[in-house]
Amino acid sequence: DCVAVVANSLYRQGSEFVEGVNAISGERCSPHPHNFSDRALRPGDPAYFDVLHSFNGYRTCYYRTFAVGSASRAMVDAYKRCRDYLDQAIALVKPGTSTAEVTSIFPKAQEFGFANEEQAFALQLGHGVGLSIWEKPVFSRLVSLDHPEVIEENMVFALETFWPATDGWSAARIEEQMVVTKDGAEVITRFPAEELLVAGRRYYTAGGHLPTIRETQSNLNADGQSPVVQAAKREGAKVRAHRD
Repeated sequence: DCVAVVANSLYRQGSEFVEGVNAISGERCSPHPHNFSDRALRPGDPAYFDVLHSFNGYRTCYYRTFAVGSASRAMVDAYKRCRDYLDQAIALVKPGTSTAEVTSIFPKAQEFGFANEEQAFALQLGHGVGLSIWEKPVFSRLVSLDHPEVIEENMVFALETFWPATDGWSAARIEEQMVVTKDGAEVITRFPAEELLVAGRRYYTAGGHLPTIRETQSNLNADGQSPVVQAAKREGAKVRAHRD
């Protein structure tokens, strides 16, 4: 459904060709597949999308990650880590820098659960974007450290990072497209991504807004110290004492 909505919106706005929309959610986020499914979105899910299409002959390729309704603490931490790697890589982009220098910022495959760089290929990545979705230069620990390319002014490419959460199933994925200027990089993907965005319906409790940072399992969010909980415990104790 999400893929259909995105494709319909793109074509209505003038897209010439929707090459693909990666739509990944829930436990499918880690490890990261590159295809969508008929899985329904659920409250607390992480969900990330990669939009690949053509407008005026040129391709786009960028990921955005959302939390559905709320995000777990593990998911928030994963997003921060993912964003930090990406920001460090972008900061190194300028004419004369090599792809090896930028790629050296990316974590090694073993640091996020893979045996080698071939298994982890495309999770920490950079690639040219133009008339084709994948062009040179390529940024990857699999190839760039041994076969570096020099970054030049006016190059257009995307840098993308991935980080799995400690809960074992959620993960963050972020990608930015940029143009190389004489002094650095100008990011041309404008949809906000500096912090994890919460999408979907807002819920309300008797005490106000349901927090946007919470665990998906309700029992893990109860600290047992609120006045309501304490009063309920006292009432329960009275009932048990009377029954005994």
